[in-house]
Amino acid sequence: MSTSTADPDAADALTDTEYRDRLSDLPPSAKLVAKVLEGDAPLSQGQLAEESLLPDRTVRYALNRLEEQGLVGSRYSFKDARKQVYYLNR
Repeated sequence: MSTSTADPDAADALTDTEYRDRLSDLPPSAKLVAKVLEGDAPLSQGQLAEESLLPDRTVRYALNRLEEQGLVGSRYSFKDARKQVYYLNR
C-alpha cells in the first residue's frame, strides 16, 4: 500500500468520469469498500471490515484492487502509527 504522509493533492484527484470508469471493472467487494470510504474516510482496514461486514481478507483484496486503479491512498494513522488508514483519491 502507498504510505504517503498527507492527504492527496488536488492535482491527484480524479474527475467523476475517471473515477466511475476505473471503478466499473472492479469486483463488488471493491465497489462496496469504495462506497464505505465515500462516507467515512479515512478508515483502517479493521474499520472497513466492520462497516462493510466483509471479512478482513476480502477487504485487503478490495483495497489492493482499488490501489492498483489509483482510486485509494493510504497514510499512517495519527491515533495509532502502527495502523494505516485509507481514503479515496477523489
